[in-house]
Amino acid sequence: MNRIVPLILAVALFMENMDSTVIATALPAIAADLGVGPITLKLALTSYMVALAIFIPISGWMADKFGAKRIFRAAILVFIIGSVLCALSGSLWDFVGARFLQGMGGAMMTPVGRLVLLRTTKKEELVSAMALLTIPALVGPLAGPPVGGFITTFFTWHWIFLINVPISILGIILSTIYLPDLEPVETARLDWTGFALTGLCAAGIVFGLSVISLPALPPVVGIAAVVIGIVCGIAYVFHAKRHPAPILNLTLFRKPAFRAAQIAGTTFRISTGAIPFLMPLMLQLGFGMTPFESGMTTFVGALGAISTKFMARRVFAHGGFRNVLITACFASTITTFVNVFFTAQSPHLLLMLFLYMAGFFRSFFFTGTNALSYADIEDREASQATSMSSALQQVSLALGVACAAFILEISETMTGNQLGVANFHIAFAIVSILTLLAAIPYLKMAKDAGSTVSGHRRRQTVSTVAENIPVK
Repeated sequence: MNRIVPLILAVALFMENMDSTVIATALPAIAADLGVGPITLKLALTSYMVALAIFIPISGWMADKFGAKRIFRAAILVFIIGSVLCALSGSLWDFVGARFLQGMGGAMMTPVGRLVLLRTTKKEELVSAMALLTIPALVGPLAGPPVGGFITTFFTWHWIFLINVPISILGIILSTIYLPDLEPVETARLDWTGFALTGLCAAGIVFGLSVISLPALPPVVGIAAVVIGIVCGIAYVFHAKRHPAPILNLTLFRKPAFRAAQIAGTTFRISTGAIPFLMPLMLQLGFGMTPFESGMTTFVGALGAISTKFMARRVFAHGGFRNVLITACFASTITTFVNVFFTAQSPHLLLMLFLYMAGFFRSFFFTGTNALSYADIEDREASQATSMSSALQQVSLALGVACAAFILEISETMTGNQLGVANFHIAFAIVSILTLLAAIPYLKMAKDAGSTVSGHRRRQTVSTVAENIPVK
């Protein structure tokens, strides 16, 4: 396996993951500077993810049409422009618009990067390649909280977006030199109707849930947006059945491994998307930490995630996707629910220990789910599977932020008190239930599912043969 390719592609993931953790740590400071409440800034988080959900479905088509390498570099450039505009924002809506532009760039970076990886990697090496792809990407969340907290505490939040510029330039240079030139392939005509329906579906549902409880807008606006999103989603299902080349190929869900991975992954990411929003706010608003102290606490979650990458292939080969993913899901539920018991007086090292464990088990779940998604996928379906998987990931993460903010707002209204630790405890309890539900699709899955990727069946076969050799 050519290790330089996944490491270069990981530059895109590095920027996206670092950017998301930096902004989460800086939310209270940004909100104060823009004159809005911290929960209101969920719009800045969800606008980025909505942009991803809208434009990811055409990423595979554009990569096939114009060449994956060319689109990958162009996407990084758009991301740079969005980052600079974020730093120059002077109002909430300026900031939300700049984040949306960042999302347009991110919509092409990550899925196109994965597509390049899929087309240059053998299936039996996919788990290792995915692990290499995510190691540098996980450095982003590792460095993001302390760096973002340090900059926000001792300088201004504007600078946290400017750090993307040199990283992006490095990514463009390295991809130009080292990435293979994948030639454009023959593509069908773009499904513009499907593009409009899927975009309105994602934007309507996520935007509606995000604004439904905002005091600045009547609740009917949020409800109407959600209804429009659901109607467009239903309309797309009927459209996709009739269109010869729909923008999102729903027939992929006929493959058991892909279907289980997407349903479980979507459920799990709704809860996971809530946690980076909840934790920094709880530490700063509830525990009274500075952004730097908050960042120096939460970064251990990324450290736990990185530690799984050196053992992922061996663990999945030994236990198989089904067993390992169910175990990771249950462990993640416990490490999420335990946050209900933490207060400002709790031992700091104990909190960091559980954050480390949470990152460890969530990383196993994500690595396995991502690899399992492609276990039954043919090469000709790779771009379609990448678009579908990436779109669902971003929608679920955005829903996680929207749901977390909604829970905080409702609990704050019911208690009649200012946002405090008790509100965050309620949110973490509800989120942990969603985490547990993610195990259900894997409970019904065959034990050897995805064995061509994990290597689990080959290990079983060798063991079975050994047991059947007669003893002389």
